[in-house]
Amino acid sequence: MSGALPPRERVASFAVLGLTAFTTTRDAGSYGCADSAPVGEVNERWLALLRATGGRMASAHQVHGAKVITHAPGWDGWLRIDAADGHATAHHDTAMVVTVADCVPVFIGHPNGASALLHAGWRGTANGVLGAGILALKVLGCHPADLVVHLGPAICGACYEVGPDVYAQLMRRTIDHAAPVDLRALLADQARIAGVRQVEISAWCTRCHNERFYSHRVGDASRQVAVIAPST
Repeated sequence: MSGALPPRERVASFAVLGLTAFTTTRDAGSYGCADSAPVGEVNERWLALLRATGGRMASAHQVHGAKVITHAPGWDGWLRIDAADGHATAHHDTAMVVTVADCVPVFIGHPNGASALLHAGWRGTANGVLGAGILALKVLGCHPADLVVHLGPAICGACYEVGPDVYAQLMRRTIDHAAPVDLRALLADQARIAGVRQVEISAWCTRCHNERFYSHRVGDASRQVAVIAPST
């Protein structure tokens, strides 16, 4: 790292993979581009993150889909992709970033240093963004059984209530009333079905612990970021 990282909640298990992984907290300020924070302040937070993670960083305009971009070497600076919800790389010099505020940041690492980072809301969960991330790493030579999946701070199952239509798409059965859904539990099941043996779920809920994280359901327009970057 070439600078000070922002206040954050670390993914400790990724250190042994040669990766720095974390989700920023409220104390870091907002990284959202559509909230009321001054544009200059938000831009400076992003640029400070770029400097702190080594000067090569990828993010995307997120669309709640299942598209995962695989990043090759050969560029520097801040690369922003259009219409994608995940990143993967086999290279140790690339930082990857997603923005979240109730959706699940999905960290995926491999002992050889390859990694992926996904943004999984209910649409991405239903449409297979996790499977797309695992496939991207499989193409890079990473067997699913060797992966570590960490499901970061997000809204918990007790706090996340959805209508019958969303429930049917996620749970594959119909009901006639609103009901709670645990996105991280669904993603954990998807990971295990795909062959992942080590799956971790953060204890943090963005709504229960709204004093620490931004939550869309509470009414926050601000966003935190999840980051995977090479350790130095």
